[in-house]
Amino acid sequence: MGRSHFLGGTSAHRHRARSPLRRNLLATLAGVALLGGTVATTPAAASASGARQASAVAGTGAATTTIGHPSWDDDRCTPIPKHLPTLKDWPRIESRFRKNPADEKRINKILSGMTLAEKVGQMTQPEITAITPDEVKQYFIGSVLNGGGAWPNRDKHATPQDWLALADAYWQASVSTRTKIPIIWGIDAVHGNNNVFGATLFPHNIALGAAHDPCLVREVTAATARQVRVTGQDWAFAPTLAVPRDDRWGRTYEGYSEDPRITRAYAAEAVRGLQGDGTRRLDRGHVLATAKHFIGDGGTQRGVDQGVNPSSEADMINIHGQGYYGALGAGAQTVMASFNSWTNEELGITEGKLHGSEKALTGILKQKMGFDGLIVSDWNGIGQVTGCTNASCPQAIKAGIDIVMVPNDWKAFISNTITQVESGEIPMSRIDDAVRRILRVKLRAGVFDSPKPSARYAAGRADLLEARKLAREAVRKSQVLLKNNNRVLPLSPRSKVLVVGKSADSLQNQTGGWSLTWQGTGNTNADFPNGTTILGGLREALGESRVTFSETADNVDVSAYDAVIAVIGETPYAEGVGDLARRTLEAAKLYPNDLAVLDKVSGKGKPVITVFVTGRPLYTNKELNRSDAFVVAWLPGTEGGGVADLLVRGRNSGQGYTGTLSYSWPKGPCQTPLNPGEEGYDPLFPLGYGLRYGQTGNVGTLDETSQDLPCGSTGGGGTATEDLEIFNRTDVAPYKSFIGSPENWGGTEIGPDGTASHAEINVVPSDVNVQQDGLRVTWTGTGPGQIYLQNPSGGTDLRGYLNANAALVFDTIVHQPPAARTVISVHCVWPCGAEVVATSLFQNLPLNTKSTVKIPVSCFAALGVDMENVNTPFLVYTEGAFSASFANVRWVPQAANDPDARTCDSLT
Repeated sequence: MGRSHFLGGTSAHRHRARSPLRRNLLATLAGVALLGGTVATTPAAASASGARQASAVAGTGAATTTIGHPSWDDDRCTPIPKHLPTLKDWPRIESRFRKNPADEKRINKILSGMTLAEKVGQMTQPEITAITPDEVKQYFIGSVLNGGGAWPNRDKHATPQDWLALADAYWQASVSTRTKIPIIWGIDAVHGNNNVFGATLFPHNIALGAAHDPCLVREVTAATARQVRVTGQDWAFAPTLAVPRDDRWGRTYEGYSEDPRITRAYAAEAVRGLQGDGTRRLDRGHVLATAKHFIGDGGTQRGVDQGVNPSSEADMINIHGQGYYGALGAGAQTVMASFNSWTNEELGITEGKLHGSEKALTGILKQKMGFDGLIVSDWNGIGQVTGCTNASCPQAIKAGIDIVMVPNDWKAFISNTITQVESGEIPMSRIDDAVRRILRVKLRAGVFDSPKPSARYAAGRADLLEARKLAREAVRKSQVLLKNNNRVLPLSPRSKVLVVGKSADSLQNQTGGWSLTWQGTGNTNADFPNGTTILGGLREALGESRVTFSETADNVDVSAYDAVIAVIGETPYAEGVGDLARRTLEAAKLYPNDLAVLDKVSGKGKPVITVFVTGRPLYTNKELNRSDAFVVAWLPGTEGGGVADLLVRGRNSGQGYTGTLSYSWPKGPCQTPLNPGEEGYDPLFPLGYGLRYGQTGNVGTLDETSQDLPCGSTGGGGTATEDLEIFNRTDVAPYKSFIGSPENWGGTEIGPDGTASHAEINVVPSDVNVQQDGLRVTWTGTGPGQIYLQNPSGGTDLRGYLNANAALVFDTIVHQPPAARTVISVHCVWPCGAEVVATSLFQNLPLNTKSTVKIPVSCFAALGVDMENVNTPFLVYTEGAFSASFANVRWVPQAANDPDARTCDSLT
């Protein structure tokens, strides 16, 4: 691929990708047919072009199956295969990159002259806010990363020159060492270079999956690679290759599809876009890709982030492994280990945390699959391995981790690892293998032969941060039309419309998580200077005078308009913060104000068109019933104009809606998991559904059954069977977190950034188990104060937890013991409540070490709590100085029976 292709707004590759060849190939391979207004997958035989993919999936299922990447020219994109054969064992992958004897000789020479400290330095990856260039030189550091929401000089609006200046400083420090091994910098560029101010942000992966267009994925990731080159990084922590099976997972939107066929094809093209098609070196306009997270992160029980995947090995191979076959075949040079565990004792699978699984990382990935690149750990992932800490984990290194992401504790990690090698706990052969892989990847990346980052291709080219035309195309292709009664859409360009809803004029909601900040929160429209909101797109399409905006739809006369466009849906989240593990999928429960807006405008004689901005399918029967047309826009990124293009008939609408669901859409509030082939599969809209202009979908009045209790639990006279989550990285609906003190006993809600402050008490985010999963609460000693988790709507019947002998369970780190009487309370709508004394409990916990506290629910019931009307299931109050972090607050059935549960007598 000619390097000059990437200098302009379009490229020769993009021109070819839009050729009749591409359109015909995709039409043949899409495998869809219109059936009665729906789109259904057909069992059509693979085309001749599809037969090319067969070479990448063929095999009898024998352990010797080899998967190779076809030698296609640039016109050929990996098709979505009609079928995937069932493999009996992990296949060997024939990578686009082959070992180069000259490289191996060079590696041997470098490695033979390295000290142990230099080798461990290459294996260590600190975060940029925790390491200076001088320390890079002193400790021989091989790579750095910036986490979501970390920028040069801690400046959210850092310029490309700011990024390059820091990249140059790190590079200069690394090549000033004795070994002169250049450093590489990894960044979470998951939908564009999303940490960088001014960059175009593309739709998230769930949206791209709905486009069913592998060529589009290659174009998007190629544009992302150019954006990364602008700011001087070498390595993108993308693509995510999860196959999400339970949409309660907070990372659902990072997966292309619940269908492994789509994930496999997209994985190959995502890697080709990021890395190019080189076989010995990356093209200069490209960056290292990362296949993540190995393996099974999308298959955890109840969709719990970093939870337990109980899959059989056969399902790991044939469902969760498919993306890696495409990515590694395309030449992915790095793989990131997954936070999740792989455990199913009934099947004899006891791998536990995958960061410590030698079977998965070495036996499967490196040996059976033949991966010769490097494995990088995730953020403090080694600390979750049994017996390990964030700063010490010989098991993870022995299991196969090559680069260890140790954001803050990297100095202690280096010291501990050197000691463990010198004692023989970690074999020197494993260290040498890790460094050999790191050097191999650096050679293939071309950094040994490159100048400083600011002197490389595309560096500082702020114009290349923009890819608005491509992003807008991706938005158009990814939307899915679920309902279109009376063919309301497309609207006439002469329509006069009322626009309502919280997401109509919100680039924060459009872009979702991983957008400037880790969670995607704390942003305003001004933080995306090159973006367009959906409202802005409508004003562009219809003219300013034809568009009226009222976010809450208060006091508006609907009859004055031709149509109402309601833009509603999810608000930003990332990782486990977005988990709905024990919550309903009901959008009206999660976002009641959205339904209230629809109630104000529906049934007024004018058509209501709902645009649903979301990172996953949700139960939206109530919203569908109040809408004449319903469009799923997913998380479209910064180009909201692409949404408007299809709402309004005009030159940009083209063929109209072409996206189809790559995830099944639920018909009930607790209908998850929901995947084709599983028992009882009965979605509202199946995988592959999507209407075109002129189709109505015949969606009648839908059942609006609600679910008040968390899915999977039972209240009243029954017995609870699943945890009641109250706080898991963030508030778990319907509960919200508050602080109270004489300054405001009515309660100050803790903000989405995890902060709140009174003179007597203040709260900031903290790390208890994983990154920013807790709240650090400090009582200043100037007066009484409390932190509590409360359902503002009132009490809930939690008798089922008393019947299940449950305990109130929470993780805590005591930073400063309480100096005065401290209590833990449960309230049944004030003044109904009960408290237990916890002064000595907190005073006796080890300082600065995580502890788990379990208090039987029966203790509170015995003291008078009305378990049928609990609105505050957790409250900590003290009158003196005290500091502690709290995380993972829940009520756990049967936990009162645990040996480490407190007794009621000890809490008086």
